[in-house]
Amino acid sequence: MTIDAWIQHPTPQMLHHPMFDTLRRWVGAGSIPDVVPVELTLGMLDAAGVERAALTAWIGPQGTLVSNDQVAALCRAHPSRFFGLASLDLYDPMGAVRELRRRVEEDGFRGVRILPWLWRLPPNDRRYYPIYAACIDLGVPFCLQVGHAGPLLPSEPGRPIPYLDEVACEFPELTIVAGHIGAPWVDEMISLARKYPGVHIDTSAYKPSRFPTQLVDYLRGRGRTKVLFGSNFPMLTPGACLAEVDILGLDAEASDLFLRTNAIRVFGLT
Repeated sequence: MTIDAWIQHPTPQMLHHPMFDTLRRWVGAGSIPDVVPVELTLGMLDAAGVERAALTAWIGPQGTLVSNDQVAALCRAHPSRFFGLASLDLYDPMGAVRELRRRVEEDGFRGVRILPWLWRLPPNDRRYYPIYAACIDLGVPFCLQVGHAGPLLPSEPGRPIPYLDEVACEFPELTIVAGHIGAPWVDEMISLARKYPGVHIDTSAYKPSRFPTQLVDYLRGRGRTKVLFGSNFPMLTPGACLAEVDILGLDAEASDLFLRTNAIRVFGLT
């Protein structure tokens, strides 16, 4: 059984937001429904053999696309299938800290995820720093996107070096999960995962056939404890990603770590 480190149960606001026009072109606009029932998301997980999935909230400067309340409700309804990752308002640092603490302590969320391109703020911006301290205090990971931005927004905030490098250096106790591999700066992302014990990579938004060669080599070797499987549903389904895992040529240990055990450790799952 697999654990998916990044999915969304999308709301209509997310599915049809103008900033995702590029993604709709990639996946085919005609395939996107107006409403996605939770039964469809659960059925997609079942068909792929996904045991649990990290359900992500979305809050940005333009407003809320998937609220923490919506994620909490789905996690309460399906506690054996979903675990929550909070989204926070970077413009309200203390409010963000209080919200993260409440979600972890009262709703059982397993971390936070913030997208630098959405805020146009790289992760070394001062607005993130209270959240990093709160993550360390609560013992949960900070998850983010690295690499180019799929939507029509600048990609520079997703560059691993110098931005994420400074964060990992200044917060050595922080567990970091960098999603979307980091292309076109994959070598930078791998170098950070090698350098810092707390830095990890998740493969969301990429099928294995599109993994860069250097990431596959890292995953097969010394990076086997540092890479987590992710799909980024609804952009990609877990089934479509898992169908290609065999081409990676992973041994049994590397495959188990990639698909399941690394996520259990990083997110503190039982």
